[in-house]
Amino acid sequence: MTDTLLSLERVHAGYGMTEVLQGVTLNIERGGVVSLVGRNGVGKTTTLRSIIGNITPTAGKITFDGEDVTETSTEETIRKGIAFVPEGRRIFPELTVRENIEMGRIGVDAADGPSVDDILDMFENLEEREHRNGSVLSGGEQQMLAIGRALTADPDLLLLDEPTEGLAPYVVRQIEDIIGDLNDQGITILVVEQNIPVALDVSDYTYILEKGHIVHEGPTEEVRDDEDILDKHLGVAMAE
Repeated sequence: MTDTLLSLERVHAGYGMTEVLQGVTLNIERGGVVSLVGRNGVGKTTTLRSIIGNITPTAGKITFDGEDVTETSTEETIRKGIAFVPEGRRIFPELTVRENIEMGRIGVDAADGPSVDDILDMFENLEEREHRNGSVLSGGEQQMLAIGRALTADPDLLLLDEPTEGLAPYVVRQIEDIIGDLNDQGITILVVEQNIPVALDVSDYTYILEKGHIVHEGPTEEVRDDEDILDKHLGVAMAE
């Protein structure tokens, strides 16, 4: 018996007159790590923004933990247990590391969630730099800070948009380890990632999005082994 935490049913969404998502359906089981992959501009970020409430779908239904959240505001969605780490980190450069993390707690009732000190303990690099401004951090440290800030809301579901973009290979491996550690702690994760090998390394189930439609889905190992699917929809071939 499955335990679905998040489901999208035939979701349509976009910006103004432009419809980006054209009937997206996906399900995320509690405790899993799911990757959503596809070429640039196919609607991956729009999917995440629809889930978190940044944009309201024009049709379809989004259900989180058994509750309809299709038209729920971003603030209320976060309070219900979904956190979003956007592409590009979007930290506050003039605030210190500690202050950035504290910002994540504003408006969130997360009394049972991790404290700022708990978050700093999770990320050794951040703990060493807690009183330094965000602007002086490396790209990898800024990504860790963005993830740490999101964790202060004590989420059940964490949405990650391009978490390894622009990072050096050794930092990418650190981010992969962080994703695994967070999942081990019981956080369900949906990751959008342009780096296909990374997406397949961290996830146990994969959806492929193309022109606003889910065109393929399956256990990640099956997707990884299907060279025809990878080449047709993603234009990549996995190394042996």
